Amino acid sequence: MMRFLESQGFELVRVRGSHHVFERGTQRTVVAVHGSETLKIGTLRAILRDVELSPARFAELWER
Repeated sequence: MMRFLESQGFELVRVRGSHHVFERGTQRTVVAVHGSETLKIGTLRAILRDVELSPARFAELWER
């Protein structure tokens, strides 16, 4: 998810523990990094909501 956000123009602005904060303009989201664990669906949806991206559009961009 971190690489995906960076590919979409988000920049890592700070890290506090396992929480990585990304910003692009006025949009901001937090990605919790816990090793190689898979993101839970609720966490993924919250990140997509923060960056104003629909699940369908995310799937399109992810496939690229």
